[in-house]
Amino acid sequence: MDPEETLQSLKDIVPAAQNNINTKFIVLDKGRVTLEGQHKTCLALVADETAAVHFQLWGDECDAFEPGDIILLANGIFSYNRNNLVLRAGKRGKVEKVGEFTMTFVETPNMSEIHWVPDSINSKKYVQEAVISPHSRIFPPMH
Repeated sequence: MDPEETLQSLKDIVPAAQNNINTKFIVLDKGRVTLEGQHKTCLALVADETAAVHFQLWGDECDAFEPGDIILLANGIFSYNRNNLVLRAGKRGKVEKVGEFTMTFVETPNMSEIHWVPDSINSKKYVQEAVISPHSRIFPPMH
């Protein structure tokens, strides 16, 4: 399977609550590296032409990617980290730099700043309960 053929837009990743997300995005900003046990971790703000989301980087990923990098994510997952939804590669996923700087993106909505709840009709689907913030509270807009 060519991952480019089946890419999902960031605005579509949450309602399905999947753990096999294939998408492409640009890194807009990156937080400081912290230690969680023996593992390095850092949070990045990433976006595509439909939405933005917080992306959790682990271990060597923290040093491998910088703002402006265009990343292809294969088999990623959207999960909770400290009560916030974040996108990450996880154990089965793969992240790969495929370019830099030339990608259309939007900073809102930020999918990590929306409170999602299981759908009462279909428990495999999530619905938006409330917008916590229109933009990232961790990486505020520059303007």
